[in-house]
Amino acid sequence: MRLILSLFAAAALLSAPVTAQQVPQSQAEIRLSFAPLVKQAAPAVVNIFANRVVQQRATPFMGNPFFEQFFGDMRQAQPRVQNSLGSGVILSEDGIVVSNYHVVGMATDIRVVLKDRREFEARVLLADEQSDIAILKIDSDEALPWLPFRNSDDVEVGELALAIGNPFGIGQTVSSGIISGLARSGVATGNARGYFLQTDAAINPGNSGGALIDVAGQLIGVNTRILTRSGGSNGVGFAIPSNLVAQFVKQAKNGNDAFKRPWAGINGQAVDGSLAEGFGLTIPEGVVISAIHPLSPFADAGLAAGDIVLSVDGQPVNAPAEMLHHMSVRGVGESTAITYLSGGETKEAQVALIEAPDTPPSDPRTIDSGTLAGLSVATINPKISAEYGLPSDAAGVIVTAVSGPLARVGLRPGNVITAINREPMKTSADVEEIGTSDARGWRIDGVNQGRRFSYRFRL
Repeated sequence: MRLILSLFAAAALLSAPVTAQQVPQSQAEIRLSFAPLVKQAAPAVVNIFANRVVQQRATPFMGNPFFEQFFGDMRQAQPRVQNSLGSGVILSEDGIVVSNYHVVGMATDIRVVLKDRREFEARVLLADEQSDIAILKIDSDEALPWLPFRNSDDVEVGELALAIGNPFGIGQTVSSGIISGLARSGVATGNARGYFLQTDAAINPGNSGGALIDVAGQLIGVNTRILTRSGGSNGVGFAIPSNLVAQFVKQAKNGNDAFKRPWAGINGQAVDGSLAEGFGLTIPEGVVISAIHPLSPFADAGLAAGDIVLSVDGQPVNAPAEMLHHMSVRGVGESTAITYLSGGETKEAQVALIEAPDTPPSDPRTIDSGTLAGLSVATINPKISAEYGLPSDAAGVIVTAVSGPLARVGLRPGNVITAINREPMKTSADVEEIGTSDARGWRIDGVNQGRRFSYRFRL
C-alpha cells in the first residue's frame, strides 16, 4: 500500500510544470502529497444553498362538479419552496463566483458559504441554461480567496486533476484523478448539450459547480455532471472548460444579463469513416457543412455547403458542438481564423463572430379572438432559430406560447407551424390572417423536434 501511495505522489511530482523532467532525488520528495495544493485552492471553493418557489401541479379534476362531490373541495395547491445544494468557485477577490445553472437558476434566495464558515447573500449576474453556467456576485469588505484560470485548450489526457466540492451536502471534499478525455461534445447536461472535459476524479451530487484544478492550483473546469446508472460516481465526470467560463465572466463584468453566443448559420456533421472516404480524406476529421444560411458569416467568408471545417482559432474540430465552443470562447464582436477544405484544397479565412440577426423581423403576434385565440407566434429567422435550437434552414412560424383549446389539441411552445388548412404559413401575419376564417374544420401541420405532426379538429 505504501508503495502505491509513493508512486502516486511521485506521479504528482512528475506532472508539475517545474519538475516535469526531474526524477525524485530523496525520500522526502517521494512523500510529497496534495495537501499544500488543497490548502491553497480549497478556500476559493464554496458551498451554495439556493431556494426557489415552484408551483405544484393542480389536479386536472379541479372545478369538476362530478369529482368534487366525491373528493371534496379541490383548491389550487399552494406554492412550495424547493431547495438545491451545490458548489461554486470564487474567481476574483471582489466576489465573482461561478456555479451551475441547475444549482441556482430561477432561485429567489442564494446563500454562499465559504470554507471558513463565513456566509454571504449572492445575486445572479448572468445565467445560461444551455451552457449550464451561472455567474454570481457576493459583496465583502475584505478581499476573498480566488482561483486563477488556466487555458483549458492546453489540458491533455492523463494530467492529474483534483475535484473540490460539497458532495451529498457532507461538507467540502477533495477527490483526485486524471483528465480521462477531451472534447466530449455528445454529452447532455440537463437541457444543455455542449463541450466538456472528462475526468475520473469522483464527482457526486452536490459537486456541481465545484472546481476541477490542475497540480498548479489553476482552474481548468467547473464540475457539472456525472454519467451514472446508480446515482453515484462511476468514474466518468464532466467539467465545463475554464476558457468558456472566462468568457462568461467577461460578459457578466460588461453588464450582460444574458450570454451572447456567436451564430454560425450552418448545419454540419462530424466527418466519419464513410464521409472521409467520399471526400478523399486519409483520416476522418473536421465538420462538413451540409447547409448554410445566406446571412451566415461563414458564407461571407467564402465557405459553402460541402466544405469541411478543420479548425477554429487554431484548434482542431471534429463535431459541431466543438466548433461552436471555440467560437463562443472567442466571443461576439471578434473574428476567428478558420481552416477548411474546399474542393480538395486547404484554405484559410477570417470569420466574423456575430449574434444571430433578427432578419427578416420575427414580428411576434398574439391572437386574441377567433378559433386560434390564445396562440402566440413569431416568424422564424436566424435569431429565433438560435433561441429555439432549430436548423439554420428552418422556415415557417414558431409557437412561442399557447393556451386554451389549442393547448388541449396538442400544440406546444417550440412547435413549428408550416401550414394551416393546407395554406403555407410563412410569417406570423399569415397565422393572424387565417385566424379570422370562419371554417368549422381545422388542420394544423408542422414540425416538432424533427418530427412532422398534423392536428385536426372541429368547432
